[in-house]
Amino acid sequence: MSAAQPTRPARNEDTRFFGQPWSLVHIFGVEMWERFSFYGMQGILLIYLYYSTTQGGLGIPEAVAGGIVGAYGGSVYLSTILGAWLADRLFGSERVLFVSAMVIVAGHIALALLPGLLGVGVGLVLVALGSGGLKANATSVVGTLYAPDDPRRDAGFSLFYLGINLGAFLGPILTGILQSTLGFHYGFGLAAIGMTLGLVQYSFGRKALPESARAVPNPLPSARYPLVIGIAIAAIVLVAVLVLTGVIRDDNLAVIVIGLTVIASIAYFAVILSSRRIDSTERSRVWGFLPLFVTSVAFWSLYQQQFTVLTVYSDKRLDRMLFGIEIPVSTVQSINPVFIIILSGVFAAIWTRLGSRQPSTPTKFGISAIVMGFAFLLFLPFANGGANSTPLLAIVGILFVFTVAELLLSPVGLSVATKLAPDAFRTQMVALFFLSIALGTAISGWLVQFYDPKNEVPYFSTLGAIAILVGIGLLLSVKPVLRLMKGVR
Repeated sequence: MSAAQPTRPARNEDTRFFGQPWSLVHIFGVEMWERFSFYGMQGILLIYLYYSTTQGGLGIPEAVAGGIVGAYGGSVYLSTILGAWLADRLFGSERVLFVSAMVIVAGHIALALLPGLLGVGVGLVLVALGSGGLKANATSVVGTLYAPDDPRRDAGFSLFYLGINLGAFLGPILTGILQSTLGFHYGFGLAAIGMTLGLVQYSFGRKALPESARAVPNPLPSARYPLVIGIAIAAIVLVAVLVLTGVIRDDNLAVIVIGLTVIASIAYFAVILSSRRIDSTERSRVWGFLPLFVTSVAFWSLYQQQFTVLTVYSDKRLDRMLFGIEIPVSTVQSINPVFIIILSGVFAAIWTRLGSRQPSTPTKFGISAIVMGFAFLLFLPFANGGANSTPLLAIVGILFVFTVAELLLSPVGLSVATKLAPDAFRTQMVALFFLSIALGTAISGWLVQFYDPKNEVPYFSTLGAIAILVGIGLLLSVKPVLRLMKGVR
């Protein structure tokens, strides 16, 4: 079977959604509600796991609970690879996005209605698979709305990312309010309602999307269908056996996800570097991506602790009184999206203004790791304090530093992955960047076992120092890394 070529988008003259095509409103909506439900659920997930049963939780030890959250977060990014493959080889981005949204709804309903660990297990697996599929394909579908030379493209993507951060801002606040007043399952239920709203809106608007959104760029030959189905069934059976025999347990999930991600990353690098379809320049650029990959892992292993250690810290250390009202623990996670919305435009303007004089990508990565390490050191003045001893303003300031570090690495990483990618492996290089996020996220959950609220200084100082050393190491290696990158900055 010959590969079907995606239809080149024609110029879309529709300007009904703030100057953008009206179809963008439906993708904007489903992504906004997906982020609302994702961050809303994640905002209360950890405390649900470790709160006692008398507080409405499951009473799981904090270290185990943090490992579960980290493994779940890592699995979301791992499943983006599956979502991209299904779109590229079998169904097209739009169909995978639609089905993924339904899977997410089912996952949130399971968390809201099923009791105990059963609801957690079923719910998190479904949400991870669905979020990975949606995350992998929503951006691709947005791209089909514009011709390559449409000047509205960048503004359209900016509007799309506004939706992402709007959902991420509102989700933890509203689910936290329901959790603290009515109970955890009401919070999970609100996440399910939010995602359902996004799915309903998208289901009405998806028919108006261009046919190129449904195109399958590299169709899988029908002769290989039985092999793929067999592998999928074998994988499901293997996981079921490992769970039933106790090999996969709630207390080792983070380690398993870390191991799987390391194996997948090594395999991806090996396949690309050993391929005969790349030339010496492309191979050198892939080697140049390796130190960026390692730095990205170090960054995300600290940054993603917003959902693990910082949640515990906010619960036990933070003075959450605001205007005489105690805000829910999850509300702290709404601070970062506000800074993202404010600062992303500032950073874009700075890079545009500097032009060719802006720092190189390895320099940005190195500075990002150093800034992230410095953010952890900022916890030290408040370490080992009593209950409610850390001012809310201090956490706001620390999360501001988190955001600065993120904007130096996250959007830059996606961009450089496409620049360094060999022509034959463009999607795989982006997948490698997502694997660095998956690995860092899983590590962030694994690290919770070393966090002791009674003796926080070693934890924050050690991790902060490691990140700073990683950043300094990359800064000292900028010239050789740029030589490997062969003209890509």
